Amino acid sequence: MTRRPALLAIMGSGETAPTMAKVHRLLVERLGSPPVEAVLLDTPYGFQENAEEISRRAIDYFGRNLQLALRVASWRRPTDDVLRREQAVALVRDADLVFAGPGSPTYALRVWRDNGLREVLADKLTHGGCVTFGSAAAVSLGAAAVPTYEIYKVGVDPHWVEGLDLLSVLGLRAAVIPHYDNAEGGTHDTRFCYLGEQRLRMMESMLDTPMCVFGVDEHTAGVFDLDADTLTVLGRGGVTVRIDGVSTVFASGSTIGMDELRATAAGDRSGIATTPASERVPGADPATQTAPSLHAETARLESAFDAGLRSGAVEAAVTAVLELEQAIVDWSADTEEEDGSDAPRAVLRRMVLRLGELAVVGIRDPAELVAPFVDTLVELRDRARAQRSWSVADELRQRLTTAGVEVRDTPSGTVWDLTPH
Repeated sequence: MTRRPALLAIMGSGETAPTMAKVHRLLVERLGSPPVEAVLLDTPYGFQENAEEISRRAIDYFGRNLQLALRVASWRRPTDDVLRREQAVALVRDADLVFAGPGSPTYALRVWRDNGLREVLADKLTHGGCVTFGSAAAVSLGAAAVPTYEIYKVGVDPHWVEGLDLLSVLGLRAAVIPHYDNAEGGTHDTRFCYLGEQRLRMMESMLDTPMCVFGVDEHTAGVFDLDADTLTVLGRGGVTVRIDGVSTVFASGSTIGMDELRATAAGDRSGIATTPASERVPGADPATQTAPSLHAETARLESAFDAGLRSGAVEAAVTAVLELEQAIVDWSADTEEEDGSDAPRAVLRRMVLRLGELAVVGIRDPAELVAPFVDTLVELRDRARAQRSWSVADELRQRLTTAGVEVRDTPSGTVWDLTPH
């Protein structure tokens, strides 16, 4: 059997969003000839009441975008019996591609640590296969992991927990931080997976030396090719290596040799452009660019629809309706789309109703629409004839004829019809 390439993909967010489908396809193509056996690890969200739904949405996403039958390696709780745990590990071991994403990194680590998963994943990166971890699962890959929810939501003092340290297979000691350029806070700093600059600086001082922060922007992937010994950045943002508050940023589309990356991660910045963290908001400037989301796409298409109706460009309005319907389908698998599709569907219904209103006007008998105006002109012509103002009457009749109205004088009075086109 031909050995698969060894790949590690770290996604900053959007791992089941339309924005990252192209990256997933590239990874599957790199693995080589089908069939590719793909497995979903459900541990990071295993504690959630809607765990089954999240798995289903991921399965739908891989089926629709990649034509892959994603199997679930179900390992949800630290208390799962040894049989369930070993079945999940066996599925991961035999898979060509292992995927994990949203949830809680600390919960996932509590389940995975000291249970053999790290060794199985390391073996896959050594002997061939693809590990794709995004969001919460991505956090677990570093030597140190940030307990995001505990710090940001619960108010626990900033600290690190022990990670899987899978990046050491690549010769890197790092703490992985997804959602690196997050801008959801608006008036407060939510960069660096909701830590913000102040807390990240504090936490950097707690890291062992040498260890760097490896940040991945939202809707961005850092793809390590262990055979070629390279890192390629794909998606909308960039990848950042940060040490002691100084960042080295690798933009989307760039490919970096691992020797250069290891040197940078060890603190060697010679010949590489660096930026003090305080001077850079990673990725797109939130003041000028909206992060990809179903909400943002809905707002864009609603604006296009309204502009189409205002300008009389009905085809543009209809196109906006069709694109919004497709966007709702495309984003349906995104587990980070917290607002769901209710609001976008309400906008879609409004669009359809507006088009319906136009259609009601459009299917009315044209004669009914112009009757008040034509009847007035016919009445004026009849008066002119009664007053023997033949030139005026003829002029009115000619104007009506030019406008597509046929006027006929009958014994019972004047009648008119619209001239067929």
